[in-house]
Amino acid sequence: RGRTVENMKILRAAILPLKHFFGIKMQVWGYEHLNIKEPYVMVCNHQASLDLMGMVEIMPDHCVPIAKKELMYMGTVGWACWLSGIIFIDRQKTGDAIDVIAQTARTMRRENLRVWIFPEGTRNRDKSMLPFKRGAFHLAVQAQVPIIPIVISPYWNFYSSKDKKFIPGTCTIQILPRIETQGLSPKNVPDLTETVRKAMVDVFSEMS
Repeated sequence: RGRTVENMKILRAAILPLKHFFGIKMQVWGYEHLNIKEPYVMVCNHQASLDLMGMVEIMPDHCVPIAKKELMYMGTVGWACWLSGIIFIDRQKTGDAIDVIAQTARTMRRENLRVWIFPEGTRNRDKSMLPFKRGAFHLAVQAQVPIIPIVISPYWNFYSSKDKKFIPGTCTIQILPRIETQGLSPKNVPDLTETVRKAMVDVFSEMS
């Protein structure tokens, strides 16, 4: 059926069983915050490739991630991502990124689309979070949709690429209450970004 968001269900079904293969137990808190019929932007901290398992654990229907454009050229993986409707963005070209955000904002409202974004922009193994890039927040404000912050607990107890450690463990995913953007404008984006980041950092610190 070609490129469509509905194909995310197939990709999700392929990734979901991996937690059993790797011995990772997932526990989710705050599921009730996803009981929203309207479109919204989900923002999540980014630590490692393992984040994909956390993402598919809670990803709602009609939801796609925004990913770096380089992913599209990763052979079969890139092809599967493209078919699944994943939105690719060129982080090196600001103009192109702005156009993608504007187009996505229109699509969200028209097709009741949910969008998943890692606002740190890259993987971060530190004991806090990197400064957030503002694209996710510009998107939410342009579309006038809520932001749902997602915090995935640290993997230190069972996974470390540096130490070559990967043992069975438990991953906790905390879904925070929605943050409204109705009535906000681009000038509010910097404060909105910091408000969301602080809420997520506080939860991540408690998990640590």
